[in-house]
Amino acid sequence: MIKIVQNGDPVLRKMAKDVPVSDITSPKIQKILSDMKSALSTQDDGVAIAAPQIGESLKIFIVSGTMLKLASKNYKGDESFMVFINPEITKLSKEKQLVEEGCLSVRWKYGKIKRAKKASIKAYDENGKFFERGASGLLAQVFQHETDHLSGVLFIDNAYDIKDIPKEERKNGKENTQTEIIK
Repeated sequence: MIKIVQNGDPVLRKMAKDVPVSDITSPKIQKILSDMKSALSTQDDGVAIAAPQIGESLKIFIVSGTMLKLASKNYKGDESFMVFINPEITKLSKEKQLVEEGCLSVRWKYGKIKRAKKASIKAYDENGKFFERGASGLLAQVFQHETDHLSGVLFIDNAYDIKDIPKEERKNGKENTQTEIIK
């Protein structure tokens, strides 16, 4: 099982390195993508994961289509993973929203953070194909949270009203009912 790195590990605070486009289809990068998918699949509440969260300081993150479908009835994509290699946010809306977040690397802590309501991103997919995508709501929040990871920033650096909500309490329904909690 692939271990998810926890707060305190130096890899989470490093500036991740670009992946050479010519290396995207290499066995090494494909193995990292596979490991990220495996790690995220073990977390029943995980929405996305960045490469530093499995100990790889590379500019890669993936988003679970299944979780997005569950979290947002407006999500029209499929249930496979969305892969973002060398992602760069190209635009953020001026309009912000206060959302609640958590993180697979800062387990069971949740806090409030301001995020742009809309975001546009450019990146490469797992086949080395360049793409651009816009998003709003949860997916825009995910773009911001995950690109922060690639810059060595954790949500707790900018969040307030941070609370510990243990797994047991979340399962017993005592958690905040807001659906836009991302990991």
